[in-house]
Amino acid sequence: MSETEAPPKQFKCGQCGGTMEFAPGQASLACPFCGFANAVPQSEEDVEELDFHAYLQHAADEEEAEEHHLMKCGSCGGETTFRDDVAADLCPFCGSDLIKDGGSSKAIKPKSLLPFKVAREAAREAFRSWLSGLWFAPNKLKQFARVESPLSGIYIPYWTYDADTTSFYRGQRGDDYWVTESYTTRENGKTVRKTRQVRKTRWRHVSGVVYESFNDILVLASRTLPRRCTEKLEPWDLQNLEPYSPEFLSGFRTEQYQVDLETGFGEAREVMDQAIHSLVRRDIGGDHQRIHSVRTQHDNVTFKHILLPVWVSAYRYGEKVYRFLVNARTGEVQGERPWSWVKILLLVLTVALAVAGGVYLRGR
Repeated sequence: MSETEAPPKQFKCGQCGGTMEFAPGQASLACPFCGFANAVPQSEEDVEELDFHAYLQHAADEEEAEEHHLMKCGSCGGETTFRDDVAADLCPFCGSDLIKDGGSSKAIKPKSLLPFKVAREAAREAFRSWLSGLWFAPNKLKQFARVESPLSGIYIPYWTYDADTTSFYRGQRGDDYWVTESYTTRENGKTVRKTRQVRKTRWRHVSGVVYESFNDILVLASRTLPRRCTEKLEPWDLQNLEPYSPEFLSGFRTEQYQVDLETGFGEAREVMDQAIHSLVRRDIGGDHQRIHSVRTQHDNVTFKHILLPVWVSAYRYGEKVYRFLVNARTGEVQGERPWSWVKILLLVLTVALAVAGGVYLRGR
């Protein structure tokens, strides 16, 4: 289904009536017009894990679902929030025009989030530094690093999964041993007989059971952002998750998940399977291992729908959109980038000429 996020609740300033925004790193709402600030109430609630299988069985009438309204980009497919007083906007992921749509549907409410910690100007400075440091970048991209690059603060949807696993495996264990082997060779025109040590492997069939508990397997629930970039934004300080509160969203946008709960668990299982295969190899032991089959049972599966803060900018170059991301907790910058093939070709020609010159001088 195509879910989107509801309009964020707006908080009016008690002094001038302007819309207050969450101040990154300060845990407060601040008015951008008069500077008046209100502290965000601190919740005493624990970050709640939800039962995965129970939720799937009762998702239709689950209290954790809520109605959402739609603002979807026709170019990149991104789905984000909008303010009630805005009818049109630009997509923060690709810069295309957005038009508010009247459609709506139900989606799972986020239960926790990491608030923005890195302020916009600090993120912009990190962004410029990253762009300026790119090798073989087109000049226009370098110039983009020196202008006011538009940055949008967005909460990106993620799932986390916990599970206790029991894995039954079958395979083979290989233990190396050495044997003495005789051979003949020619030395000084004569045939001589020698010996050498040869390594061989003795294989035997094995089977067993391994147990592992997984906590907070993180799965990106967005298909809009480039996964290779979002993965490099990790690690996230998930131990500092805050219970969901609309105050944290004030002044920022929120992308709705496009990877549903069940599909996300399939991706989490792939991560678990990699760790389980490593555990099986250790359990088999020996010098070599062959895994023929692994059958895993997942128990006590729980999940969280969480929001993680990212500063996003989109830059068009050569009819293509490049996205740049800043982790709004750590300042880590990742992104897509174009290459200047002219600069690369000039470097190759310069190196070739230098090598040819060196060869010529040695020849003289």
